Amino acid sequence: MDALALTLVTDRRLLPAGRGLASLAAEAAAAGVDRVQVREKDLPDRPLGVLVAAVAAALAGSATRLIVNGRPDLAALHGAEGVQLPEDGLPVAGVRRAFPGLGIGASCHSIDAALRAEAAGATWIVLGPIFATPGKEERALGLTVLAEAAARVSIPIHAVGGVSPENAAEAAAAGARGILAIRAFVTGPVAAAVAAFRGELR
Repeated sequence: MDALALTLVTDRRLLPAGRGLASLAAEAAAAGVDRVQVREKDLPDRPLGVLVAAVAAALAGSATRLIVNGRPDLAALHGAEGVQLPEDGLPVAGVRRAFPGLGIGASCHSIDAALRAEAAGATWIVLGPIFATPGKEERALGLTVLAEAAARVSIPIHAVGGVSPENAAEAAAAGARGILAIRAFVTGPVAAAVAAFRGELR
């Protein structure tokens, strides 16, 4: 795997007509994205399960791993590598006990939250927003917080929030082991976004 893992986070509402999440996942796998995180929080159980199954099928046989947002049951059912837990979602320790075979990512918005998640048994931390994003400009943590978190937490930290090919190298320099992005991957060909990220990280 590349030094900085790339995670495509889904948002089907941003896709143009005729471009579905299963085809996006297949495109991501072909382009060398490390993880696809299904994050469709507005979907009811049944259509979400159908969607996760379709994405899992699209990734089958590739090196790209599946992550499911907030639903360890669906992650386990469809053979995902892990589940990404929102900071205000299911407790890390409880999910670790109930699903010992799953990797557990914990979404955190502060260094203290990251430390608590690590202590509770998280496998990795997603910290953000690191950079300013539309509607969240005042919530940006910045590279200094990312660097301090990376220094104090022993599990991998992945950066989210406003990360683009133009600033991904700064996140890596601050200690991020991976980045998550939505718009960078869905607004054009995934292969072009991957090439842009990898090019800046060489």
